[in-house]
Amino acid sequence: MENKEYSSSDTSGQSLGRTMREASDQAPSYRDIKPTVPDVQQIQQQQKLAAEGFPCPHCGTINEPEAMYCASCGQPIGKVPCPNCGEMLDPDADYCEKCHTYIKKDICSFCGEHLSESDTYCPSCGSPRGSVICPVCHTENQFSFCRKCGTQLTDNGRELGKQRQKDPEYKRLMATANELARLDNCLPFSSEREIQRTKLNEKLRDRVLMLLAKDSGVDQPVIKEQPTKRMSREDLNERKTTEMNTLTAILEKLAVQPSKSPVQARNYAMACKPQGVRLAWVCNYKHAMHSSPCGCAKPHLGGKWVILGRNSQVEIKDDKK
Repeated sequence: MENKEYSSSDTSGQSLGRTMREASDQAPSYRDIKPTVPDVQQIQQQQKLAAEGFPCPHCGTINEPEAMYCASCGQPIGKVPCPNCGEMLDPDADYCEKCHTYIKKDICSFCGEHLSESDTYCPSCGSPRGSVICPVCHTENQFSFCRKCGTQLTDNGRELGKQRQKDPEYKRLMATANELARLDNCLPFSSEREIQRTKLNEKLRDRVLMLLAKDSGVDQPVIKEQPTKRMSREDLNERKTTEMNTLTAILEKLAVQPSKSPVQARNYAMACKPQGVRLAWVCNYKHAMHSSPCGCAKPHLGGKWVILGRNSQVEIKDDKK
Protein backbone atom coordinates (compact mmCIF):
# COMPACT_ATOMS: atom_id res chain seq x y z
CA MET A 1 0.00 0.00 0.00
CA GLU A 2 2.75 2.40 0.86
CA ASN A 3 4.49 1.80 -2.48
CA LYS A 4 1.29 2.44 -4.44
CA GLU A 5 0.52 5.65 -2.56
CA TYR A 6 4.07 6.88 -2.94
CA SER A 7 4.02 6.04 -6.66
CA SER A 8 0.71 7.82 -7.16
CA SER A 9 2.03 10.89 -5.38
CA ASP A 10 5.22 10.81 -7.46
CA THR A 11 3.23 10.58 -10.69
CA SER A 12 1.05 13.52 -9.64
CA GLY A 13 4.13 15.59 -8.81
CA GLN A 14 5.71 14.85 -12.17
CA SER A 15 2.49 15.89 -13.95
CA LEU A 16 2.25 19.13 -11.96
CA GLY A 17 5.86 19.97 -12.69
CA ARG A 18 5.35 19.30 -16.41
CA THR A 19 2.28 21.60 -16.45
CA MET A 20 4.18 24.41 -14.73
CA ARG A 21 7.10 24.10 -17.17
CA GLU A 22 4.71 24.29 -20.16
CA ALA A 23 2.96 27.38 -18.73
CA SER A 24 6.33 28.95 -18.08
CA ASP A 25 7.42 28.31 -21.68
CA GLN A 26 4.25 29.97 -23.03
CA ALA A 27 4.35 33.06 -20.74
CA PRO A 28 6.35 36.07 -21.94
CA SER A 29 9.72 36.45 -20.36
CA TYR A 30 11.03 39.84 -19.21
CA ARG A 31 14.21 39.06 -21.04
CA ASP A 32 12.18 38.78 -24.28
CA ILE A 33 10.82 42.41 -24.02
CA LYS A 34 13.15 44.64 -26.02
CA PRO A 35 13.50 48.30 -25.11
CA THR A 36 12.16 50.84 -27.62
CA VAL A 37 15.02 52.06 -29.77
CA PRO A 38 14.62 55.51 -31.41
CA ASP A 39 14.44 55.47 -35.17
CA VAL A 40 17.91 56.68 -36.10
CA GLN A 41 16.88 57.35 -39.68
CA GLN A 42 13.96 59.52 -38.55
CA ILE A 43 16.20 61.50 -36.19
CA GLN A 44 18.74 62.07 -38.93
CA GLN A 45 15.99 63.24 -41.26
CA GLN A 46 14.72 65.75 -38.67
CA GLN A 47 18.25 67.02 -38.10
CA LYS A 48 18.71 67.43 -41.84
CA LEU A 49 15.47 69.40 -42.15
CA ALA A 50 16.51 71.64 -39.25
CA ALA A 51 19.84 72.31 -40.96
CA GLU A 52 18.37 72.92 -44.40
CA GLY A 53 15.20 74.74 -43.33
CA PHE A 54 11.71 74.28 -41.93
CA PRO A 55 8.50 73.46 -43.77
CA CYS A 56 5.83 76.16 -43.84
CA PRO A 57 2.81 75.09 -41.73
CA HIS A 58 0.52 76.74 -44.29
CA CYS A 59 1.77 75.41 -47.66
CA GLY A 60 4.63 72.99 -46.84
CA THR A 61 7.39 74.90 -48.65
CA ILE A 62 10.87 74.40 -47.12
CA ASN A 63 12.27 77.75 -45.97
CA GLU A 64 15.65 78.88 -44.70
CA PRO A 65 16.27 78.17 -40.99
CA GLU A 66 16.31 81.89 -40.11
CA ALA A 67 13.28 82.79 -42.27
CA MET A 68 10.37 84.47 -40.51
CA TYR A 69 8.03 84.43 -43.51
CA CYS A 70 7.36 81.70 -46.06
CA ALA A 71 9.09 82.41 -49.37
CA SER A 72 6.13 80.87 -51.23
CA CYS A 73 2.92 82.02 -49.52
CA GLY A 74 4.27 84.88 -47.39
CA GLN A 75 2.73 83.61 -44.15
CA PRO A 76 4.69 83.92 -40.87
CA ILE A 77 6.45 80.69 -39.92
CA GLY A 78 8.03 81.56 -36.59
CA LYS A 79 8.08 83.96 -33.65
CA VAL A 80 10.52 86.70 -32.72
CA PRO A 81 11.30 88.14 -29.27
CA CYS A 82 10.12 91.61 -28.33
CA PRO A 83 13.24 93.86 -28.26
CA ASN A 84 11.93 95.54 -25.12
CA CYS A 85 10.73 92.71 -22.85
CA GLY A 86 11.60 89.45 -24.67
CA GLU A 87 8.00 88.29 -25.14
CA MET A 88 7.71 85.98 -28.18
CA LEU A 89 5.66 87.68 -30.89
CA ASP A 90 4.44 86.89 -34.38
CA PRO A 91 6.81 88.43 -36.95
CA ASP A 92 4.02 90.57 -38.46
CA ALA A 93 3.09 92.11 -35.09
CA ASP A 94 4.19 95.73 -34.66
CA TYR A 95 3.13 96.15 -31.03
CA CYS A 96 3.84 94.15 -27.87
CA GLU A 97 0.72 93.66 -25.79
CA LYS A 98 2.79 92.68 -22.75
CA CYS A 99 5.03 95.76 -22.36
CA HIS A 100 2.73 98.03 -24.46
CA THR A 101 5.50 99.18 -26.80
CA TYR A 102 5.66 99.78 -30.54
CA ILE A 103 8.52 97.56 -31.74
CA LYS A 104 8.99 98.26 -35.48
CA LYS A 105 11.94 100.65 -35.52
CA ASP A 106 12.05 100.79 -39.34
CA ILE A 107 8.37 101.72 -39.82
CA CYS A 108 6.75 104.99 -38.74
CA SER A 109 4.11 104.24 -36.11
CA PHE A 110 2.06 107.27 -37.20
CA CYS A 111 1.75 106.70 -40.98
CA GLY A 112 3.34 103.31 -41.74
CA GLU A 113 6.10 104.57 -44.05
CA HIS A 114 9.71 103.29 -43.96
CA LEU A 115 12.24 104.85 -41.56
CA SER A 116 16.01 104.68 -41.74
CA GLU A 117 18.20 104.46 -38.66
CA SER A 118 19.25 108.12 -39.00
CA ASP A 119 15.68 109.51 -39.27
CA THR A 120 14.65 111.50 -36.20
CA TYR A 121 11.42 112.51 -37.90
CA CYS A 122 9.42 110.57 -40.48
CA PRO A 123 10.33 111.87 -43.95
CA SER A 124 6.75 111.20 -45.08
CA CYS A 125 4.46 112.60 -42.35
CA GLY A 126 6.97 114.60 -40.28
CA SER A 127 6.06 112.88 -37.01
CA PRO A 128 8.83 112.26 -34.46
CA ARG A 129 10.26 108.83 -33.91
CA GLY A 130 8.82 107.69 -30.59
CA SER A 131 5.73 109.09 -28.88
CA VAL A 132 3.70 112.29 -28.53
CA ILE A 133 1.58 113.68 -25.69
CA CYS A 134 -2.13 114.23 -26.23
CA PRO A 135 -2.94 117.95 -25.67
CA VAL A 136 -6.43 117.07 -24.37
CA CYS A 137 -5.96 114.24 -21.85
CA HIS A 138 -2.11 114.32 -21.62
CA THR A 139 -1.79 110.62 -22.46
CA GLU A 140 1.45 109.41 -24.06
CA ASN A 141 0.77 107.93 -27.51
CA GLN A 142 2.73 106.21 -30.27
CA PHE A 143 0.05 106.55 -32.94
CA SER A 144 -1.83 109.25 -34.89
CA PHE A 145 -4.87 109.12 -32.59
CA CYS A 146 -4.98 109.27 -28.81
CA ARG A 147 -5.73 105.77 -27.53
CA LYS A 148 -7.70 107.21 -24.60
CA CYS A 149 -9.79 110.13 -25.92
CA GLY A 150 -9.44 109.66 -29.70
CA THR A 151 -7.95 113.11 -30.38
CA GLN A 152 -6.22 113.48 -33.76
CA LEU A 153 -2.54 114.03 -32.87
CA THR A 154 -0.81 114.37 -36.25
CA ASP A 155 -1.44 115.95 -39.64
CA ASN A 156 -1.97 112.45 -40.98
CA GLY A 157 -4.63 111.79 -38.35
CA ARG A 158 -6.38 115.10 -39.00
CA GLU A 159 -6.44 114.41 -42.75
CA LEU A 160 -7.98 110.99 -42.14
CA GLY A 161 -10.57 112.62 -39.90
CA LYS A 162 -11.55 115.09 -42.64
CA GLN A 163 -11.90 112.28 -45.16
CA ARG A 164 -14.17 110.36 -42.80
CA GLN A 165 -16.41 113.38 -42.21
CA LYS A 166 -17.18 113.53 -45.94
CA ASP A 167 -18.40 109.94 -45.97
CA PRO A 168 -22.25 109.77 -45.87
CA GLU A 169 -22.11 106.56 -43.82
CA TYR A 170 -19.90 108.25 -41.23
CA LYS A 171 -22.28 111.25 -41.07
CA ARG A 172 -25.12 108.84 -40.37
CA LEU A 173 -22.94 107.15 -37.77
CA MET A 174 -22.30 110.42 -35.93
CA ALA A 175 -25.96 111.48 -36.09
CA THR A 176 -27.02 108.15 -34.58
CA ALA A 177 -24.31 108.33 -31.91
CA ASN A 178 -25.37 111.87 -30.94
CA GLU A 179 -29.01 110.83 -30.68
CA LEU A 180 -28.07 107.85 -28.54
CA ALA A 181 -26.01 110.11 -26.28
CA ARG A 182 -28.98 112.48 -25.94
CA LEU A 183 -31.27 109.60 -25.02
CA ASP A 184 -28.79 108.47 -22.38
CA ASN A 185 -29.13 111.89 -20.73
CA CYS A 186 -32.90 112.04 -21.12
CA LEU A 187 -34.92 111.95 -17.90
CA PRO A 188 -38.07 109.85 -18.35
CA PHE A 189 -41.39 110.60 -16.70
CA SER A 190 -41.60 109.07 -13.26
CA SER A 191 -45.41 108.82 -13.06
CA GLU A 192 -48.69 109.43 -14.91
CA ARG A 193 -49.27 112.48 -12.77
CA GLU A 194 -46.07 114.04 -14.05
CA ILE A 195 -47.17 113.40 -17.65
CA GLN A 196 -50.50 115.19 -17.03
CA ARG A 197 -48.74 118.10 -15.36
CA THR A 198 -46.46 118.50 -18.40
CA LYS A 199 -49.49 118.59 -20.73
CA LEU A 200 -51.13 121.29 -18.60
CA ASN A 201 -47.94 123.35 -18.70
CA GLU A 202 -47.90 123.09 -22.50
CA LYS A 203 -51.50 124.35 -22.70
CA LEU A 204 -50.69 127.19 -20.32
CA ARG A 205 -47.74 128.19 -22.46
CA ASP A 206 -49.87 128.24 -25.62
CA ARG A 207 -52.54 130.44 -23.92
CA VAL A 208 -49.98 132.93 -22.61
CA LEU A 209 -48.38 133.27 -26.04
CA MET A 210 -51.82 133.70 -27.61
CA LEU A 211 -52.74 136.56 -25.24
CA LEU A 212 -49.37 138.27 -25.75
CA ALA A 213 -49.79 138.06 -29.52
CA LYS A 214 -53.32 139.59 -29.37
CA ASP A 215 -52.06 142.39 -27.12
CA SER A 216 -49.50 143.10 -29.87
CA GLY A 217 -52.33 143.45 -32.45
CA VAL A 218 -52.17 139.98 -34.00
CA ASP A 219 -55.74 138.73 -34.40
CA GLN A 220 -54.96 135.14 -35.39
CA PRO A 221 -51.52 134.32 -34.03
CA VAL A 222 -49.84 131.05 -34.95
CA ILE A 223 -48.30 129.43 -31.90
CA LYS A 224 -45.37 127.23 -32.82
CA GLU A 225 -45.61 123.86 -31.19
CA GLN A 226 -42.79 122.94 -28.85
CA PRO A 227 -42.95 119.21 -28.24
CA THR A 228 -41.35 117.91 -25.09
CA LYS A 229 -38.30 115.70 -25.39
CA ARG A 230 -39.29 113.75 -22.33
CA MET A 231 -41.09 110.43 -22.63
CA SER A 232 -42.11 107.43 -20.59
CA ARG A 233 -39.50 104.95 -19.50
CA GLU A 234 -40.92 102.31 -21.86
CA ASP A 235 -40.78 104.67 -24.85
CA LEU A 236 -37.27 105.77 -23.90
CA ASN A 237 -35.96 102.21 -23.72
CA GLU A 238 -37.57 101.41 -27.06
CA ARG A 239 -35.95 104.45 -28.70
CA LYS A 240 -32.56 103.51 -27.23
CA THR A 241 -32.83 99.96 -28.57
CA THR A 242 -33.70 101.24 -32.04
CA GLU A 243 -30.77 103.68 -32.12
CA MET A 244 -28.34 101.06 -30.77
CA ASN A 245 -29.37 98.59 -33.47
CA THR A 246 -28.87 101.27 -36.12
CA LEU A 247 -25.46 102.20 -34.71
CA THR A 248 -24.38 98.55 -34.55
CA ALA A 249 -25.32 98.01 -38.19
CA ILE A 250 -23.29 101.05 -39.29
CA LEU A 251 -20.26 99.94 -37.24
CA GLU A 252 -20.47 96.55 -38.97
CA LYS A 253 -20.23 98.30 -42.36
CA LEU A 254 -17.22 100.34 -41.21
CA ALA A 255 -15.39 97.32 -39.76
CA VAL A 256 -11.66 97.08 -40.47
CA GLN A 257 -10.99 94.56 -43.21
CA PRO A 258 -7.77 92.46 -43.29
CA SER A 259 -4.89 94.38 -44.87
CA LYS A 260 -1.10 94.44 -44.97
CA SER A 261 -0.33 97.51 -42.84
CA PRO A 262 -1.07 97.43 -39.08
CA VAL A 263 -0.51 101.21 -38.86
CA GLN A 264 -3.01 102.07 -41.60
CA ALA A 265 -5.58 99.61 -40.21
CA ARG A 266 -5.19 101.17 -36.76
CA ASN A 267 -5.57 104.70 -38.11
CA TYR A 268 -8.65 103.79 -40.15
CA ALA A 269 -10.36 102.24 -37.11
CA MET A 270 -9.60 105.27 -34.94
CA ALA A 271 -10.84 107.66 -37.64
CA CYS A 272 -14.16 105.76 -37.73
CA LYS A 273 -14.70 105.88 -33.96
CA PRO A 274 -17.77 107.96 -33.02
CA GLN A 275 -17.53 110.20 -29.98
CA GLY A 276 -20.02 110.28 -27.13
CA VAL A 277 -20.69 106.52 -27.04
CA ARG A 278 -18.96 103.95 -24.85
CA LEU A 279 -17.26 101.53 -27.23
CA ALA A 280 -14.72 98.73 -27.28
CA TRP A 281 -12.69 97.35 -30.19
CA VAL A 282 -12.82 93.60 -30.84
CA CYS A 283 -9.86 92.33 -32.88
CA ASN A 284 -9.78 89.34 -35.21
CA TYR A 285 -6.29 88.42 -33.97
CA LYS A 286 -7.26 87.01 -30.58
CA HIS A 287 -10.90 88.08 -30.49
CA ALA A 288 -9.92 90.16 -27.48
CA MET A 289 -11.80 93.28 -26.45
CA HIS A 290 -9.56 96.37 -26.38
CA SER A 291 -10.35 99.93 -25.40
CA SER A 292 -9.00 100.81 -28.86
CA PRO A 293 -6.98 99.18 -31.69
CA CYS A 294 -3.94 101.01 -30.32
CA GLY A 295 -3.59 98.16 -27.83
CA CYS A 296 -3.73 95.36 -30.41
CA ALA A 297 -0.58 93.71 -31.80
CA LYS A 298 -2.13 92.83 -35.18
CA PRO A 299 -5.00 95.19 -36.08
CA HIS A 300 -4.40 94.53 -39.78
CA LEU A 301 -6.13 91.17 -39.35
CA GLY A 302 -9.35 93.15 -38.97
CA GLY A 303 -11.76 94.06 -36.23
CA LYS A 304 -14.71 96.27 -35.36
CA TRP A 305 -16.13 98.65 -32.77
CA VAL A 306 -18.86 97.31 -30.50
CA ILE A 307 -21.19 99.24 -28.21
CA LEU A 308 -20.89 98.86 -24.46
CA GLY A 309 -23.79 99.76 -22.20
CA ARG A 310 -23.38 102.36 -19.49
CA ASN A 311 -23.28 99.67 -16.78
CA SER A 312 -21.57 97.01 -18.87
CA GLN A 313 -19.30 94.63 -16.97
CA VAL A 314 -17.62 93.24 -20.09
CA GLU A 315 -13.92 92.74 -19.48
CA ILE A 316 -11.68 94.94 -21.62
CA LYS A 317 -8.11 93.79 -22.18
CA ASP A 318 -5.70 95.97 -20.21
CA ASP A 319 -3.75 97.80 -22.87
CA LYS A 320 -2.80 100.85 -20.79
CA LYS A 321 0.84 101.81 -20.73
